[in-house]
Amino acid sequence: MAQIENAVGILSNPTSDQSIKEQAFEYLNQLRTDPSGWQACTTLFARTPRTSEVVRLVCLEVVNYAVHTQGLDQASLGFLKDTLLQYCRQTYGPNAQQEPDPAHLQNKLTQTLTYLFVFLYQNGWESFLDDHLELTGLSTNTNNVPGVVFYLRILGSIHDEIADMLLSRQNNEAKRNTELKDQLRAQDMHKVSESWKQLLTQYSTNDTVVELVLKVLGKWVSWMDISLVISQDMLGLLLPVVGRPTSSGEDKVRDTAIDTLNEICGKKMRSSDKMEMISFINLREIVEQLVASPPLSEYKGTSRYDTDLAEAVAKLVNTVLSDIVRALEDSQISDDTRARANQHLHGFLPFLLRFFSDEYDEVCSSVIPALTDLLTFLRKLTVVHQDYGGMLAPILDAIIHKMRYDETTTWGDEDELTDEAEFQDLRRKLQNLQKSIAAIDQPLYMDMLSNLVATTFQTLDQQGSQMDWRDLDLALYEMYLFGELALPNQGLGTKNQPSTEASERLVVMMQKMVESGIANFSHPAILLQYMEICVRYCVVFENHLSQYIPQVLENFVRLVHHDHVRIKTRSWYLFHRFIKQLRAQVGNVAETVIQSIGDLLPIKAEVPGDDADDDMSSDESDHSADALFTSQLYLFEAIGCISSTQSTPADKQALYARSVMDPLFTDMESHLPRAKAGDAQAALQVHHIVMALGTLAHGFSDWTPGVTSNAHGPPDKAVSDEFSRAAEAILIALNQLNSSAEIRTACRSAFSKLLGVLGSAVLPQLPQWIEGLLSQSSSKDEMAMFLRLLDQVVFGFKAEIYEVLNMLLTPLLQRIFGGLTEPIAGTDDEIQLGELRREYLSFLQIILNNGLDGVLVSESNQGFFEPMISSIIELAKTLEGNVTSSRLAFTLMMRMAAIWGGPDVATISQNPTAPSGSPNPAFPGFEQFMIDRFHSTCWEVIKNPNFRPFQDAQTKQVLTEIAGLEQIIYTKTGDVFIQELQNNLFPSLGVNGDDFLRSLTTSTDKRQFASYLQNLLKSRQ
Repeated sequence: MAQIENAVGILSNPTSDQSIKEQAFEYLNQLRTDPSGWQACTTLFARTPRTSEVVRLVCLEVVNYAVHTQGLDQASLGFLKDTLLQYCRQTYGPNAQQEPDPAHLQNKLTQTLTYLFVFLYQNGWESFLDDHLELTGLSTNTNNVPGVVFYLRILGSIHDEIADMLLSRQNNEAKRNTELKDQLRAQDMHKVSESWKQLLTQYSTNDTVVELVLKVLGKWVSWMDISLVISQDMLGLLLPVVGRPTSSGEDKVRDTAIDTLNEICGKKMRSSDKMEMISFINLREIVEQLVASPPLSEYKGTSRYDTDLAEAVAKLVNTVLSDIVRALEDSQISDDTRARANQHLHGFLPFLLRFFSDEYDEVCSSVIPALTDLLTFLRKLTVVHQDYGGMLAPILDAIIHKMRYDETTTWGDEDELTDEAEFQDLRRKLQNLQKSIAAIDQPLYMDMLSNLVATTFQTLDQQGSQMDWRDLDLALYEMYLFGELALPNQGLGTKNQPSTEASERLVVMMQKMVESGIANFSHPAILLQYMEICVRYCVVFENHLSQYIPQVLENFVRLVHHDHVRIKTRSWYLFHRFIKQLRAQVGNVAETVIQSIGDLLPIKAEVPGDDADDDMSSDESDHSADALFTSQLYLFEAIGCISSTQSTPADKQALYARSVMDPLFTDMESHLPRAKAGDAQAALQVHHIVMALGTLAHGFSDWTPGVTSNAHGPPDKAVSDEFSRAAEAILIALNQLNSSAEIRTACRSAFSKLLGVLGSAVLPQLPQWIEGLLSQSSSKDEMAMFLRLLDQVVFGFKAEIYEVLNMLLTPLLQRIFGGLTEPIAGTDDEIQLGELRREYLSFLQIILNNGLDGVLVSESNQGFFEPMISSIIELAKTLEGNVTSSRLAFTLMMRMAAIWGGPDVATISQNPTAPSGSPNPAFPGFEQFMIDRFHSTCWEVIKNPNFRPFQDAQTKQVLTEIAGLEQIIYTKTGDVFIQELQNNLFPSLGVNGDDFLRSLTTSTDKRQFASYLQNLLKSRQ
């Protein structure tokens, strides 16, 4: 035992030598697993005089570990029981001979005793609860607070071990716990509940004891007989604590009593019993008194308001109301129970609304679940009875008022962003409640919201700038939500869909808003809401209020100049959305708009400092220079939209584009030398200018090459010519700065957007784009993304691209092969390589599928034909982590065989005929090339021991493509292929080949032949 004390002493002494500490630690670890270690620790823990607290804590740890993991026999458990019970009597009994342990040691000791309870209560220590109840002194009417506290700790620990529903259990543990609870209920539960009553009586003035009793009662009530709690004598002790007056305002014991009452009310039971219980304990009167008590009534709105009490009572109301609704949903209840449930519902609804309307959101949130349950119940009713219908107006009124910013809110304050986020989260919950009411009683919902909006704008007319911004914000927010009813599909007033009443009311609201002059209100939150609503309801302006569009546009032009940072970044985006949706109606004022916002277009790139905030921040709270520029891009796109309407002549469009781009060209020209010299700010400025040019182009035309669904093709040549200048400027920047990944990324983005305005005019510049975007510095990721863009170009301009593609294919493939053969380092590199492989194969497939196969075998690219074929075959054979690329490679070989294999000399059908004629491929020797290269690759993969199509769906897809390739080779080469199979393949497989040939020639679906190959493969493994 001295060794144990010594080891613990060394570890707890900060000045001990490290090597000695390690030895001490190792010794204690061995002690834990030593089968006899726990005995020494038990004796040392209970020894008189006591050893140090830390030593005794370590001893209990060792004992707990042994009880929990070593499967101690009955004799060992009996020794533990006797030793610890004797210790408890000496320390906590009425005649204790030593001081009680500190709280942390008591907790550890109760844990040990609880483990013993689990192992011995059914066999060996049936008197467990009697023995611990004896410590309290109740049987001799002796006051003994340490014994009482320890007894209550034991009860709490037993619940946590065998009845806590929040802990997941193993099946055997759950069964054991059920048996223990059954025995407790049969043997000791009555004594336990009696002890609570005695303790509440004897220690009524000792808050520590009362609070502990109530906490234990609140835990145990969920699994004990409710009649032991819902009795006149128990309620006579509990309810006075629930309602006890307090002078300080705060009362933890009273709050605990309410929590306990909540647990009692939340106990699962039949609906009829629950409704009866609510009546029996006069719960409505209890809650009424609590609500009327000074801490919740007189002190409401002051610093003395007791939020803890409010939250506790709110949770109680929530529990009760949820149970009332559950009873009403129960179709099996009697008429009497239903009548009682309805009575309770009407009785508790005012309390629900009282706490729902509480100024503190945590109190309000406590009753949202019950309110949700109630509205869900009403929503399910086919007809809402007038008794229930009358509830909806006060509920909706409370929801609307709860959506209002409170008086202490300062909108836009950086220090209050967390509060703002929490409030918006609450608003989302409230919005769901509103939706439920709209679904139950749409006319009521429309009336109340229409009245709110109308009244608010009337007040604005009377009070003007003196009006509280919070009231205006509320009305605008409700207008914003109203659209979900008025335009569920954004189809307001279309010819095919008659206007609903909600849509008509929305038009009235919008007219009132625009006419109210709200756009001149001083508060930034209101201005932002105004813009959000105008954008959300552009369709209203388009179909009903077109006369107001110029006025609203003028307001938008003014508001994009607002200096509040949250308005600035958001308003630029909203301005773009407004113009994009109404471009046909605003194109006539393009010149005025461009001139009016011209002062916002100069780009001022700022390099982030070392102290730049790396935290993820929401768009609304990110006011960095980078975020500001991202918003500024929306202005460029908006200019593109407003300048390029169908009614605007092409020369005017070109003029507008030039007026915006010329300053950008000048700016780029002045920054390029510094950027080339390594100036970070200048490089970022060039990056931003490139992005702006691309975004402007996207505004002019969002046409995508090859997409026929968009009726508009690329713009007029006059406009394309202007953007050709932009492309040339970007290519100059790319050429000079292409070692910068950021510049390459910006240029690639601009290239993708320029496609829509340049059309086929982009083709002569393609070699320069490839030269710049696929530099020696380009990552595999960049190559893959650029290939994806080239797919689009090839597909979109297939009729015109042949010559350009023929010229650039070899240098392009050289770059790609460089990326494919680079050594990989790490997982990210591996993922990027996989992506590049897939994009490379897809690019070749696009060429083959669009009649451009000639470029692959042209005189210019003959030198790269063999490396290309080798790369495809290599990717087909590479299975590990590359199954998708392997499948694509076989698909590509199939396509090549189909195109270059010449006319079919054999057919595949259910009744095939013998091949006729000789192969006649597109170029001499290709028939043997297919057999030597493609066919051999198929069987190299099939014979790979890691190729298991019967285990993996993706690998099975590879086998299906192999089957298809084999069949195409057969149709193109006929007898030549059959001879190859009979002379080489079948002998190597050890089969006569009849079944193989039958399946090959009769499987009209390649998947059938793949199934044959799979079975053949399976039989060989």
